[in-house]
Amino acid sequence: MTEENLTWEERKREWLEISMIDEAQFDADWKLQGERQSEVPQPGDMAPDFELDLLDRGRKRTGDTVRLAALRGKPVALMFGSYT
Repeated sequence: MTEENLTWEERKREWLEISMIDEAQFDADWKLQGERQSEVPQPGDMAPDFELDLLDRGRKRTGDTVRLAALRGKPVALMFGSYT
């Protein structure tokens, strides 16, 4: 059976087979994740404001910052990833 055809219970059993946590911990973690999801902005919602350090071409902090709110009305692209 392919992954997209698995029921929720089948997926949960597969996760528990390869996990180091028991079912009670899995259920508690899943509940917490569901609660956290209610706080995530949805498509079309205004993004929450935040401030970031500006970097130079060598990826060193310049001491300057930029706030998302200061860019309101301008195109903004956010790239998420690990550069380590």
